[in-house]
Amino acid sequence: MKRTSKFVSSLLIPVALLSPLAASAEAPATLKDAYLPHFKIGTCINRSVATGQGGRRSEELVKADIALVKAQFNQVVAENEMKWMSLHPRAGKEGYDWTAADAFVEFGTKHNMELAGHTLVWHSQTPNWVFEGTFVAPGAAEKPNPPAAAPPPPPPAPNAPPPAPDGGPPGARRGPGPGGFPGPRQFDLNGPRATREELLERMREHIHTVVGRYKGKIKVWDVVNEAISDNGDEVLRKSPWSVIIGPDFIEKAFQFAHEADPDAILRYNDYGLENPKKRQKLITLIKGLQEKKVPVMAIGTQAHLNVSVTFDIMDQSLAEMKALGLPIDVTELDVNGALGGQGGFGADVAGNATATDGGLVAEADKKLTEAYSAVFKAFLKHKDAVKVVTFWGPNDANSWRSRARPLLFDSDNKPKPAFDAVIKLAAGSAAESK
Repeated sequence: MKRTSKFVSSLLIPVALLSPLAASAEAPATLKDAYLPHFKIGTCINRSVATGQGGRRSEELVKADIALVKAQFNQVVAENEMKWMSLHPRAGKEGYDWTAADAFVEFGTKHNMELAGHTLVWHSQTPNWVFEGTFVAPGAAEKPNPPAAAPPPPPPAPNAPPPAPDGGPPGARRGPGPGGFPGPRQFDLNGPRATREELLERMREHIHTVVGRYKGKIKVWDVVNEAISDNGDEVLRKSPWSVIIGPDFIEKAFQFAHEADPDAILRYNDYGLENPKKRQKLITLIKGLQEKKVPVMAIGTQAHLNVSVTFDIMDQSLAEMKALGLPIDVTELDVNGALGGQGGFGADVAGNATATDGGLVAEADKKLTEAYSAVFKAFLKHKDAVKVVTFWGPNDANSWRSRARPLLFDSDNKPKPAFDAVIKLAAGSAAESK
């Protein structure tokens, strides 16, 4: 009987996914089970995981990646496949490519996972045709934009870039910029561009089409992504959306998404909210939207962190966001262990290569464990507001910051000491609740 029991257990959870602690009788074996009483545990997945093929990882490793996702997580979000550049690379209603996005939805549905949509309106990874037109702003130089380049091919899967210079595993970048896949040319806002009305109509058509296609399947959407300025006193960053439409582009995006699926949870999503100054800008933005009755229903805090993060930093951040009265979703969690990434909580795609330079910090596993322990203690303290914690990748090999070894599982899908620490915290919290 004992031999049969072990055999059945090995079928349910691959041995490579278990640590001695996770497999013990004292603690749940998986993240999703450990945190089921508290909040969902999610991950982003790439095209290789969604389809079971492609990329530079071997077929065996892709299968192991899929097994890890199925065993550990109960919510998934597409890393790149639902961004405008991937989903709607060419102009018009015939310009959509649903192949990868449909595969993502099929994967999550098949495995009974909650689906999140990322993202509808963003200044990055949006093809330039969206902003092009014949309108020239008063005072702007009347010069044409350079001829539009041919539509870019779909971005490579997150394991497509070559191995990291430090000998680390191959892994993707979250978006264009140094060290990542190239985006289109930067749009020239001083040249001809769309009118406000043209851009609003393109936004409306895209949101209605995408959200409408997945209505009832995707439960939560990142409607607007990273609109807050990193620097200065201005709340919003300068982008084609804010310049052409104006600051109300955010409320219009939420309006269109709510029209397309009145039952979907609509999030505003941003990074660096651990920084008090940027967090205050978020609070100003959200309060303004609430006063206008805009249907913003949740705050997405990305939580691209570094190993110096503390419980106090996360506790204060969550407490101030919770005061807005909205649920909090941790949408893109990772902890940067690279020497180059310890200066702050930024996550702008253009700075990613610099943020993962210099090799790993000393005692990287120990510091990663301490950091994850700190942030999960804060998540558990605020579990009345935190509804989901989503890692930005299931393992280091599939991380946009693979050189920084930022996740709980290594490139071979083996759990790190930080995984055991996170599982222990869940067990301790469950015991305290009894």
